[in-house]
Amino acid sequence: MSGSIPFYQKHHRHYDRGYRSRETESAISQYQQSSNTYSSHSSKSTKGIRAATYTALDEGGLSPLPKRAKPTYLAMDKENQIIGYVVPIFRGSHEFESGLSDTEEARAKESAGYLARRDLFARGMESERIEHKSRRTVVRESAERISLSKRIHENEEYHKRLNEDSLMHTPEFVIKPRSHTVWEKQCVRLHCTISGWPEPRVVWYKNNVSIDPMAKPGKYKVESSYSVHALEINKCDFDDTAQYRVSAMNSKGETSAFASVVVKSRFEMNHPKIFLMRTLTYGVKFETHIVEKFGVSFGLEGETLSFGCSVIIYPSLQRFQPEIEWYRDDKLLVPSKWVQMHWSGDRATLTLSHLNKEDEGLYTLRVITKSGFETHSAYVFVRGLTGLEQHEGGYFWVNYPFKLYFPPFSRCRCEVGMTHWAQCNDTPVKFARFPVTGLVEGRSYVFRVRAVNKAGMSHPSRVSEPVDAMDPADRTRKGTSAPWTGQIIVTEEEPVGEKFQIKIISNRLFCHLPADIPSAPGRVVPTRNTDTSVVVSWEASRDVKELVGYYIESSIAGSNTWEPCNNKPVKGTRFICHGLTTGESYVFRVRAVNAAGISEFSQESEAITVKAAIGNGDYKTSSPSMVLAWKQPTFIGGADITGYFVDYREVIGGVPGKWHEANIKSVSERAYRVSRTFIKDLKMGESYVFRVRAQNKAGVGKASDPTEPVEAVTKPGTTEIVVNVDDDGVISLNFECSNLTADSKFVWSKNYMEMTEPERMTLETKGNKSKAIFKTPSEEDLGIYSCFVTHTDGASASYTLSEETLKELLKISHDHKFPIIPLKTELAVELLEKGRVRFWLQAEKISANGKVEYVFNDNVIHQGEKYKMNFDKNTGTIEMFMESLGKEDEGTFTFQLQDGKATNQSSLVLIGDVFKQLQKESEFQKKEWIRKQGPHFVEYLGYEVTPECCVRLKCKVANMKKDSVALWYKDGREIKVNEKLDFSEGVLTLEIAQISRKDAGIYEVVLKDDRGKDTSTLNLTDQGFKDLMNQVFSVIANSSTPLKIQSTEEGIRLYTFVSYYNDELHVTWHHKDAAIAFTERIKSGVVGEQLWLQISEPTEKDKGKYAIEFFDGKGGLRRTVELAGQGEETCSKPNRARVAGGLPDVVTIQEGKSLNLTCNIWGDPVPEVTWLKNEREMVSNDHYILKFESGKFASFTITSVSTSDSGKYSILVKNKYGTESGDFTVSVFIPDEEPGKKK
Repeated sequence: MSGSIPFYQKHHRHYDRGYRSRETESAISQYQQSSNTYSSHSSKSTKGIRAATYTALDEGGLSPLPKRAKPTYLAMDKENQIIGYVVPIFRGSHEFESGLSDTEEARAKESAGYLARRDLFARGMESERIEHKSRRTVVRESAERISLSKRIHENEEYHKRLNEDSLMHTPEFVIKPRSHTVWEKQCVRLHCTISGWPEPRVVWYKNNVSIDPMAKPGKYKVESSYSVHALEINKCDFDDTAQYRVSAMNSKGETSAFASVVVKSRFEMNHPKIFLMRTLTYGVKFETHIVEKFGVSFGLEGETLSFGCSVIIYPSLQRFQPEIEWYRDDKLLVPSKWVQMHWSGDRATLTLSHLNKEDEGLYTLRVITKSGFETHSAYVFVRGLTGLEQHEGGYFWVNYPFKLYFPPFSRCRCEVGMTHWAQCNDTPVKFARFPVTGLVEGRSYVFRVRAVNKAGMSHPSRVSEPVDAMDPADRTRKGTSAPWTGQIIVTEEEPVGEKFQIKIISNRLFCHLPADIPSAPGRVVPTRNTDTSVVVSWEASRDVKELVGYYIESSIAGSNTWEPCNNKPVKGTRFICHGLTTGESYVFRVRAVNAAGISEFSQESEAITVKAAIGNGDYKTSSPSMVLAWKQPTFIGGADITGYFVDYREVIGGVPGKWHEANIKSVSERAYRVSRTFIKDLKMGESYVFRVRAQNKAGVGKASDPTEPVEAVTKPGTTEIVVNVDDDGVISLNFECSNLTADSKFVWSKNYMEMTEPERMTLETKGNKSKAIFKTPSEEDLGIYSCFVTHTDGASASYTLSEETLKELLKISHDHKFPIIPLKTELAVELLEKGRVRFWLQAEKISANGKVEYVFNDNVIHQGEKYKMNFDKNTGTIEMFMESLGKEDEGTFTFQLQDGKATNQSSLVLIGDVFKQLQKESEFQKKEWIRKQGPHFVEYLGYEVTPECCVRLKCKVANMKKDSVALWYKDGREIKVNEKLDFSEGVLTLEIAQISRKDAGIYEVVLKDDRGKDTSTLNLTDQGFKDLMNQVFSVIANSSTPLKIQSTEEGIRLYTFVSYYNDELHVTWHHKDAAIAFTERIKSGVVGEQLWLQISEPTEKDKGKYAIEFFDGKGGLRRTVELAGQGEETCSKPNRARVAGGLPDVVTIQEGKSLNLTCNIWGDPVPEVTWLKNEREMVSNDHYILKFESGKFASFTITSVSTSDSGKYSILVKNKYGTESGDFTVSVFIPDEEPGKKK
């Protein structure tokens, strides 16, 4: 019964009840209830096995359970929990179990041995049950201990939260930002998850410079939500390639994480020219500068607009010209009738003919060299003509021309119809959607649209792409064309072939899609940009589908007259509106557009005055100026302060004036320099009052108390802090005071905090001069430095060290520490005559004490047999020459220059494919030089086909002498040339007349004399011979005469003559553009140079267009003729040449006999007679005697016939009225063989 034990009891002695399904649990419960009595009786029984068995049977008979119910064999504890299975002693019949009779079985059961075995089994079951109970107790106690530990831990955590100090911890990065590599113009998003208490303050840095999203609106976007912080960078360019750091700081500490962003360009990958230029120029580095740049341009519809830039490329190499590309909205432009591009060598120009509003956009010039590329971009606006622009409430006219096209699948030429435009709608329509009816099914139409308002009617839009008027099901079978290719898009509106739908959105038409009109954009924020432009940004429309873009409109404040800022929808949420009037105040509004229509306008923006924005400034010292400092407010409103605004007003005669803003953008420092850079009307000697306002995320707070009036006066003898970089590259701030007293001291401060023992600076004072020396200048040293002299009349000065200034100072410091010898050109390589290799560079200036070290793979090389060096100190040119390049010369070449303290070096890496190509070119140049010392080929062996279909092999030679020899070979065997070679013209030729397959082979010409030899080979086998024959076939095809028709006794013959016929020429005859299947009635053949098609017993079905097509491996050539009764006209000409009769069809003759045949010829003028054998022209000789006598009788004689004379013979007669032929077959037999057997 072991097979009935479940799988989990076999593998798990203490199995879990969770193994059981609900059905199993229910069945076990029923067994427990039904077998309680049996279990209790069986557990208490101490009698023999017969009594135990009888009790079980008796209980089974009296049980109230159903008849088929069976007793359970489960072992259970006192709590009725199942702990195992009880295996019964036996089951089934007694005979089956023991194999004994009833008497023998009774005696065995009464024996003491059997009772002993029964008692032993009972004791074993009891011990197993005790073991089950002890193990279950252990498991339960273990579970209780785990539960208790968990409750203790939760209790500790609960009490820990009650203590606020224990909750505070330093920020931690749960998820760190990861690095990204993106394509140019793509967006990238860096995000991380930070935990910490108090909530940390998060700042993003780019190359350790904090990122201010307001400094470049639309470029950066910083978000923070539920401990998830993100930095989004829009439209990445190469300047965005940097290391980004996110810093989280609270009162417990600060932590940072780093991520890199690499911006790549798709451009180099798609431009193999760059790699080619790199491999050809070997280390030349080009510097590209775009000057005289085009700016923002405005044009009117219908006008022509040109703009461009001048390009300076250094060094200037004539053989290398840059690649010039133009883009509109990041899409490459190609020349067309609307767009013309011109490159003059130093200026790139783009011309837009007949401007259309579709031409509006951001135009980019890209100048490409092997060293990379430079770009310049500017926006082009296209305005409608005055009084004809489309406004709110306008109408549309739709029309199409009577210009019909066959559907593309008919493969017919376009049928040009009338060019008159027909109007589709009788009255203007308000909506940019119109069904066009009344079209002819199967024809194609183009459409255009005009807008109309109270001012008049606009110019028509550019025409749409042609569209077929056909059933959509037929269109599906035909195949769809690419949509969205034109300005006007036409689609089916209903499932019929004569109705179409046009969707127009501001001079653009789109397919109507099942989308909702977008919601109005959110808040619009204008920002100052230049004297004629304003940056407008807005919140995107919510839940918009199929968004096309946004339209921006501007209005002079209070005029309520709105003008469009853009004609083409912009995808982003930021746009620069150009063409505004300086000094005017403007308001702006935006609306969104998708395929369903145009949204409502957004709310108007706040008014802004158009004038140049106040930049961040470099805070350089200027006079007059004054510095303000203040303390952080005591109450910050529950959020960190993000900046401060400074207000000022002038005090005249003790009367204060109006308050003005000193800074438009908030400043983060608690100090601000006020000068004429920021306050244009700051006047010397006048008094001013200042106040400050703080800003946080909630907005700008109340202003501080105003200061006392401060007079703007520069005191006599006042000096400024001077920045100095000495010869050792040490950067210092220097201040000098001329009116010192005995108790005066110099007090230095950073950000108006006194520096007593600065860690990053060293303070030195000598006499009336004090110096603050930077130890290791870095971005940590940025700030406002001031020096105050005590016990004087307020002698002080300050200096702002900005990031740009620090970069400039570090550059000067580096130049002083490590002076550089300037170079005109970097190290480059070029090949000279004989394959010599020249490495060179040129320094701008170097003294007579200049030195150069030549290094190869970190080893210094010297003048010797392999290397020749030259150093011209007057011109700064440094050269090294090598006779050739070997495998050991692969590596890096470096020129190290030293001139006193100044140094420089330039390296050139020649490895891999670049080195192999240079080495191969060098070896080739060397071999060429050696070859040209003797007789040599200027032009190698080639071929041409003459109009007479002769193949002429020719080559051009040079440096020949009288004793120079030229030998011709075919397949290694010399060809004897009859004519004497003449080298005066330097051309060798070999003509092959009537070329055939036996002429295929490898031809070779060898030039030699005492100075050396040169060889040229031409392979005319396989593909080479096939190409030659295709050229021969092309000449034959072009020599063919027009196809003519001739009437014969059998029917009609179509024929053409060629200058030469070749057996391998492939010709195909066609009737009504279908290849002709030849039968006994329709045959084709060749007689001499005549190719003919014979139609016997012609019928009406044989009329139509016939063509003969010559195959030449390319397009081939076809001659055609129309057969429509011309045969009758030919028959009416009695003077045409004809064979009147006299020739048999077949002649059988014995070998050795003579054959003579005569036939009658008729024609006026007298025909020309030609005899052919196997379609090759025959010549009269002693064996073949051909005669034509009296213009009427033609005779044919073969003397002493042999088996080689067997074949097909023809006579061809021809005059100006026609041509005719007669055919017969000659069969020669040997006397011992049966007559008539052809040989």
